[in-house]
Amino acid sequence: MNARLHDAGGYDAVAFGAWRTRQQSAVEAALSRWVPADAPAGLGEAMRYAVLDGGKRLRPLLVLATAEALDGEPHAAMRAACAVELIHAYSLVHDDMPCMDNDVLRRGKPTVHVKYGEAQALLAGDALQALAFELLVPGDGSVSAALSAELCRRLALASGADGMAGGQAVDLASVGVALDQPALEAMHRRKTGALLQASVLMGAATASAPPPRMDALSTYGACLGLAFQVVDDILDVTADSATLGKTAGKDAAADKPTFVSLMGLAAAQSYADATLERAHEALRAGGVPRPDTLHALADWVGRRAS
Repeated sequence: MNARLHDAGGYDAVAFGAWRTRQQSAVEAALSRWVPADAPAGLGEAMRYAVLDGGKRLRPLLVLATAEALDGEPHAAMRAACAVELIHAYSLVHDDMPCMDNDVLRRGKPTVHVKYGEAQALLAGDALQALAFELLVPGDGSVSAALSAELCRRLALASGADGMAGGQAVDLASVGVALDQPALEAMHRRKTGALLQASVLMGAATASAPPPRMDALSTYGACLGLAFQVVDDILDVTADSATLGKTAGKDAAADKPTFVSLMGLAAAQSYADATLERAHEALRAGGVPRPDTLHALADWVGRRAS
């Protein structure tokens, strides 16, 4: 059941909360089934530690909400939802390592390299990335070859040089550099936004959405992804580590460019609000049949505390 939006633009928090809890539980159960415990030499344990029992599962929720809104194929949508989360988890494992962001806390617990060592963390990330694409091409024929190919392509594009990996490369190269707003937006459209946008489009692909609707959902996903990063920058300076589940103040300490350092706190918040409103408008203009949960997810991104 989709969460019902009020005319004032808010949403029924109880209905949306129930939907979110139900879907998060379904994703957790599917990930627990599909991430192997018996991979050799303790690799499975490290993989499961990286993925299970933590995180908002925003990306899977976007896949599932979009598929629901358009009457997509549920089995393919769940596989796509878990594949996106596996890519996200692998990226966090690698980003936290000493050669990148060198962080010790993620989702309220020690990072994978702290608990298992750098070599095992590197391998766990590699294996999670491979598993993501394996899920999209099941050997039982339960997802059509054409849909599998489309889902794989969208996920690969969002993860690679023109997406998340490219954005991380720019991020690492930008330490101590005063990026202007277009450059900062371009970096985060790759680093954070590409995978969030792909989550929406992969959900739409399970319903074979027509091009005009895909365009509207692409805009929604892009705006939501950018707003997510702006809110993340705000929380980095306003929340504590216990609330965030990761090290607060890390970006400022590392002299990384952020929307807060560029704009100031109040202007960054206004920018996040305006960007989320563009996401809402894209849904309204695109004629998405049952957009309520997608609207609610956008509001959740804007109001989150971690």
